[in-house]
Amino acid sequence: MNGGSSPPGRRRQAVALAYGEEDRAPRVLAKGYGELAERIVIEASRQGVYVHDAPELVALLMGLDIDERIPPQLYQVIAELLVWVYEIAPAHDDAGND
Repeated sequence: MNGGSSPPGRRRQAVALAYGEEDRAPRVLAKGYGELAERIVIEASRQGVYVHDAPELVALLMGLDIDERIPPQLYQVIAELLVWVYEIAPAHDDAGND
């Protein structure tokens, strides 16, 4: 997730979330401003991770610490993002599992 292209005088922001099968809630994997934010977005793209541009959400997530789980107040919006990613992701490799 990234804060998009920043208006003059504001640095770009990016937050990477991780959510494993055993996790209670998504957690902050990485976050940063400026050049670090650019590196986070580039690495996400390189790894095939979808990037969603939501400056208001990124601003909220920037207040969390690395490895901190998202608060319950953000569950709904993050769940909607996960559904979005699932819907745009290529079909799972279910070939031969009919």
